[in-house]
Amino acid sequence: MIDNTCSNADRVHDKFKELFGETPRLFRSPGRINLIGEHTDYNQGFVLPASLDKAVFFAITPRTDNRVILHAVDLDETYEFTLDDFSKPEQTWTYYQLGVLDQLQKHGYQLGGFQTAFGGDIPLGAGMSSSAALECCLFFALNELFGLGLDRLTIVKLGQKVENQYVGVQSGIMDQFASVFGKEESVIRLDCRSLEYEYFPFPMHEYLLVLCDTSVKHSLASSEYNTRRQECEKGVSILQKYHPDVQSLRDATPAMVEEHREELGPVVYRRCKYVTEEIERVQVACELLLRGDLAGFGKKMYETHEGLQHEYEVSCEELDFLVDQTRDNPDVLGARMMGGGFGGCTLNLIKNTAVDTFEKQMKAAYQQAFNIELPCYRVRIMDGTAEVHRI
Repeated sequence: MIDNTCSNADRVHDKFKELFGETPRLFRSPGRINLIGEHTDYNQGFVLPASLDKAVFFAITPRTDNRVILHAVDLDETYEFTLDDFSKPEQTWTYYQLGVLDQLQKHGYQLGGFQTAFGGDIPLGAGMSSSAALECCLFFALNELFGLGLDRLTIVKLGQKVENQYVGVQSGIMDQFASVFGKEESVIRLDCRSLEYEYFPFPMHEYLLVLCDTSVKHSLASSEYNTRRQECEKGVSILQKYHPDVQSLRDATPAMVEEHREELGPVVYRRCKYVTEEIERVQVACELLLRGDLAGFGKKMYETHEGLQHEYEVSCEELDFLVDQTRDNPDVLGARMMGGGFGGCTLNLIKNTAVDTFEKQMKAAYQQAFNIELPCYRVRIMDGTAEVHRI
């Protein structure tokens, strides 16, 4: 169990008691960020995520019948159904919870009815994976409530299947993994091929991570994502002719890519160059963390952004503007776009004494340049999914 006295835990707990008149068990699952290792997951490379102090909370008790009552505290909406009907209703917010139950039923786990209130403070659309936190929190809660015997890796894999099969989003496994396996003041180097993982220290005593949300999402995002995957696959098929062991860009090196630059062609060459360099960058970044060199780590964040901007070409004017604003600021160690691209957030590593000034300057500059208000989210790296003990 973890101690947690935050207002969101209290808010969800108290709403449950108001609705159902019982004292519930309370569970927490955090959102996540990815420090370095962007677009490497589907190339079977390494990623470097961490779980956050922004989270989803589920207050829950079992029922004596086969009914399920879901109450979304932040929406003030309730949905009821029985365990023999997992059809999708009009309320799309229920899809993640229904998907969880659908997966458990498909895998032969026996459930009873239950009632739950849930809510949290993970900003929607900011790239912190609120959906993965929802899925993992409910899996974890039901596992504890009904003694299902699920281990953490099984919860992670089932959470990904909820996204892929019920919700219909072809996401990788990083989001669920980071939410469940997170560790305070540590990042996780996850091997997206073998799912082996290792923790590396990320001390936050003098620094803070701040997400600056562009508040834009360009329409290119989904189509270009699929195109990038195809371009990487084309690169692999060309490199395989000369290096049969190359099953994905994980197996390639920047030197191989350079050697076959002409045959790859300018676009596929740039994509493969970025991915192979980014996979290496994760490894170097971990060595820097072991040495306690956060300044060196910050430089790697800038390198990642430049690769995403110029070689992988998934950035946009707003993201580039926000990163450029930080380059001459001695209080910022590193900055880069985070996520799929074409909008979303930049991730900034900042001296904690300078955060107020940083946010004020960034908000003013962004407003002047784009006439858009800039939300900023301060985040700390915290433990992953767990039951909450309220003091």
